[in-house]
Amino acid sequence: MIRRHIEGPLREALADTPVVLLVGARHTGKSTLAQTVVPPSRYLSLDDATILASARAAPPEFVAGFDQLVVIDEVQRAPELLLAIKASVDRRRSAGRFLLTGSANVMMMPRIADSLVGRMEHLTLWPFSQGEISRHKEGFLDAVWGDRLPGGAGGISVAQLVERVTRGGYPVAYSRNEPRRRAWFRSYVTGVVQRDVRDLTRIEGLTALPRLLAVLAARPASVLNLADVSRDLGVPYTTLQRYVALLETVFLIRAVPAWSGNLGHRVTKTHKVVFVDPALAAALLHASAARLVKDGTLAGHLIENFVAMELVKQASWHADEPRIYHFRTPKRAEVDVVLEVDGRVVGIEIKGSDRVTEGDFRGLRALAQLAGRRFHRGLVLYRGERMVPFAPNLHAAPLTSVWAW
Repeated sequence: MIRRHIEGPLREALADTPVVLLVGARHTGKSTLAQTVVPPSRYLSLDDATILASARAAPPEFVAGFDQLVVIDEVQRAPELLLAIKASVDRRRSAGRFLLTGSANVMMMPRIADSLVGRMEHLTLWPFSQGEISRHKEGFLDAVWGDRLPGGAGGISVAQLVERVTRGGYPVAYSRNEPRRRAWFRSYVTGVVQRDVRDLTRIEGLTALPRLLAVLAARPASVLNLADVSRDLGVPYTTLQRYVALLETVFLIRAVPAWSGNLGHRVTKTHKVVFVDPALAAALLHASAARLVKDGTLAGHLIENFVAMELVKQASWHADEPRIYHFRTPKRAEVDVVLEVDGRVVGIEIKGSDRVTEGDFRGLRALAQLAGRRFHRGLVLYRGERMVPFAPNLHAAPLTSVWAW
């Protein structure tokens, strides 16, 4: 079994917090991880119709039967349980009472999230990271905040990089061959829309969701212009806003907010949208690895999506909990990923090329100028194998360093 890097933070949370919520997309391994931490005899899944009926019919009585740590899987299917859990925890506030898991991010549902404020820690399990696949704990985030960067990490060919992108990180799909992976992803999307989205809402027109996903897949890791998408799909703008929120709630996509030196401006700036797994975007586009090797533009977007999500995964278990943004000026100087810890920022530009020029640092220099003394370092990640300085705090670094350091 592949060990998950978030297992340590999960055990730490259970040691001092009454309720721990572990969320993530379906088939990322939440149930497996939960049963690694808690004996299977104390595992209950609300996918079981009988258990679900009991939880919905009598929440206080259902919760009252547990006198030691218990796992309640797919808790979003019975949100009424959370108030009963709150009451139980208030009567006996000891650590490690409940481990809840969910395939929908209940923290995006204010009524549910508010019910356990101060009593619950929230963790996210993403698909496998590249380090988890190779049984290696990535040190990239520690390295970029250090005083000196490690040396080179090895080059990578376009074909090798595209293979990582299209294989993805879902445990169920990872070991399949490419045609079978694409088939699995298409069925996966249908299942999530038909099951999880319908559990969360009664909205009409769910047939538009797969079309919206296909449109987003054609422009992965791009700034989201809902007005354009609304015209393309013939779906009202306000409806699209709800649809995008739903897709994020069920972990098909993730919004990356824009970085600004002014904290108030961050709320109003346009987000980028990345797919939780770029292999899903490739499958929706019927884009094989062979096609992506030839289509540099699409491959470049998917590679950016791939690296951005690798950093999101690493941030989810990192002690400093780096926040992740993108950066764009009115003059279109851009930085693909901005990491922020305690006000300090690191900028990361992602290239699918094996060469770097001075012009590739344009966005990073704009970010450095705006951030001032808060700017710690800027990196351009490329397919080459050498660490190359372009300024005291600007370097070209091997793309493989994201998972090899």
